[in-house]
Amino acid sequence: MLSAESLKKIDREIAKFPAGQKQSAVMAALAIAQDEKGWLATETMDYLAHYLGMPPIAVYEVASFYNMYNLAPGGKHKLTICTNLPCALSGAADAAEHLKQCLGVGFNETTADGRITLKEGECMGACGDAPVLLVNNKRMCGSMSRDKLDQLLAELK
Repeated sequence: MLSAESLKKIDREIAKFPAGQKQSAVMAALAIAQDEKGWLATETMDYLAHYLGMPPIAVYEVASFYNMYNLAPGGKHKLTICTNLPCALSGAADAAEHLKQCLGVGFNETTADGRITLKEGECMGACGDAPVLLVNNKRMCGSMSRDKLDQLLAELK
């Protein structure tokens, strides 16, 4: 179900917790599985539940609670823009509209070419750099003006 390399990464995460507490690595395991598969199918989450010795529903609860996990296939790149108040007051609504217009999609939609999925996100803890967005849950971009958004979209082509 997962590659030997991914299982090795998950084992390193498990080792960070006391013996008998494998389930504590569930968030890291989900991220590792998602990095390999692109999204988290039920079968993948079931596999992780078995591997971590926990009920599948507990894995589903974690995966569905946090917006960093993709529970359906999406684009090659995921852009998540913060629309909470500090970002909103600093131009996030305008930035979101610009992205929607440039990409031709709304929130929770993927471009026709399968390149980009646009998501609306919660506070990312970088209010001083508002508006902010995350690229593929890994890279944070701040002070996203229209020009910076255009540069990012060109980079992701």
